[in-house]
Amino acid sequence: MSTIMSFPPQFLDELRTRLPVSEVVGRRVTLQRRGREFLGLCPFHSDSKPSMNVVDDKNFYHCFACGAHGDIIKFVMETEGLAFPEAVEKLADMAGLEVPKETPQDRERSKRRETLHDVLEHACVWFEQKLAGPGGAEALDYLRGRGLTKDTIARFRLGWAPDGRTALAQSMKAEGVKEALLLEAGLLRKPEDGGAAYDYFRGRIIFPITDRRGRVIAFGGRILGDGQPKYLNSPDTPVFHKGRVLYGLAQAREAARKADEIVVAEGYMDVIALSQGGFPQAVAPLGTALTEDQIAELWKLASEPVVCFDGDSAGMRAAGRAADRVLPMLKPGHSLRFVTLPQGEDPDDVIKHHGAKAMRELLDGAIPLSEFIWRQELAAQPVTTPERIADFQRRMRARVREIAERTVQESYSDHVENRIREMRRAGRENSGGRGARRGGYAEAYAGAQISQGHRANVPSVMARRQQQIVLAALLNHPALIDELGEAIGVLAFDDPFLDKLRQQIIEIALADPGLDSEGLIAHLTRLGLSDACNGLLSGETLSHAAFARREALLSKARAGLTELLARIGKPQLEAQLADAERAVAEEFSEASWNRLASLRSALASLNSSAALEETDLGRS
Repeated sequence: MSTIMSFPPQFLDELRTRLPVSEVVGRRVTLQRRGREFLGLCPFHSDSKPSMNVVDDKNFYHCFACGAHGDIIKFVMETEGLAFPEAVEKLADMAGLEVPKETPQDRERSKRRETLHDVLEHACVWFEQKLAGPGGAEALDYLRGRGLTKDTIARFRLGWAPDGRTALAQSMKAEGVKEALLLEAGLLRKPEDGGAAYDYFRGRIIFPITDRRGRVIAFGGRILGDGQPKYLNSPDTPVFHKGRVLYGLAQAREAARKADEIVVAEGYMDVIALSQGGFPQAVAPLGTALTEDQIAELWKLASEPVVCFDGDSAGMRAAGRAADRVLPMLKPGHSLRFVTLPQGEDPDDVIKHHGAKAMRELLDGAIPLSEFIWRQELAAQPVTTPERIADFQRRMRARVREIAERTVQESYSDHVENRIREMRRAGRENSGGRGARRGGYAEAYAGAQISQGHRANVPSVMARRQQQIVLAALLNHPALIDELGEAIGVLAFDDPFLDKLRQQIIEIALADPGLDSEGLIAHLTRLGLSDACNGLLSGETLSHAAFARREALLSKARAGLTELLARIGKPQLEAQLADAERAVAEEFSEASWNRLASLRSALASLNSSAALEETDLGRS
């Protein structure tokens, strides 16, 4: 038996995980950081220029001059002249690990794990063949209907488990694989009543789950049709523990390292859609909230992974659990960021309907953990009284105390206390004047958060940017309010602040017809909204909306605004109109009829403006 096998493989993996290569090499070589890598003079040959490259997330060093290459164990062996066991013991002492003594039982378990890997790989190939065969036609049609290409299906090694009770078992047994091994690998299940074992996956699309090296260790299965459970994962086995594995990690590692970004999505199809859409640095937990082990794995690839879950209640709860889990783990430079997708959309929807650029904007707009937990506590209970505001502050301080690392906890405490002081300052400034009439301290508090750009329940980056552009176009071209006012008047923006500003702009225009841009902005400034106007008219808002700028021709502004309203407002108006028609049919009243007439008029004004623009464009 080789010397290397005298230590359990799990122990050697733990040793390599505990000790970054840069830490070990850095004890003998002066290293300079270059992005996510390090560069230094190679100790294995005479070197006047740095040629040794150290890559922590891949656990190796490499010299481009002499070709020296290896991990921390090989580095210690070759620089200190130690045998393998001696190098391992030295590194274990550095890492604070006790060196285990491998027993014959340990060696047997290691051999069995290798056998399980072989069995799972064999099953993976079988599932792939079934997808490509006649029996997999329905599953293949489903995947193609979801927009997956042949290359994507091959890259993620998707397969099909036939509906037969023992199809896989019979095939594997014909190849000489024992039933006991299939049970241990999680491929078969034994009934509690002692009946014959049957295939664990049946009538399901198969998603192979691999370790970070790309070895198949388990499977996930999605049922076709309406059966339950919709998704099914392999049970835990000697090579698979659900809470330690991230789906897609092997495919994402290289892209994540290059981009210095890792995106955490909700499920298999989200990862695959992101990868095919130009974001191969995506992974997912296996149907559960992120665990400590998974967060530690993510931090090996990026210091601030982006959690990108659906905007529904389930997605928000999962994101909240991730925030709860990571707080005690925080360390300097390492955290999570969060992005919420539009309601009812997953990454595939965003990319298909809005394009990869929109997905990129969402990821770039991810909020830090500190902001996420602030909003989380803010949404837990309305801050409408001094008592509730005090309770909110108490909860925020309690969250900060969950952080174990002292310097990070101090930084969070400073950040939270600064925001609380700003809240109090805003409350004092507004408590006796207009602010008090609008809701007093709590209203002033909400306004303070808006002025800082911190909002509870903020919609997606895309939707909010579109709403900002609508308002910017109205500020720069108030004449359009008269033309499109009905449509804009019945819309509802998701962002409460922007929706209130929309209403104020329309009210001002109705009260003072004929206002130019300067006059409209002056009215808003007198209401204390100068910062809001400046934000709407900033280069950031208008960088991709030339039609909304002050210098744009009115015809161009009308065309651009009409197109934008048709995109974001027409579906909303049509849905409201359908509701209004049902209400009139169920119970006719003056109020329901007036609402129906108003919505019809608003939709007609939007359609007529669009038709007018098409005519004008035809003449130009």
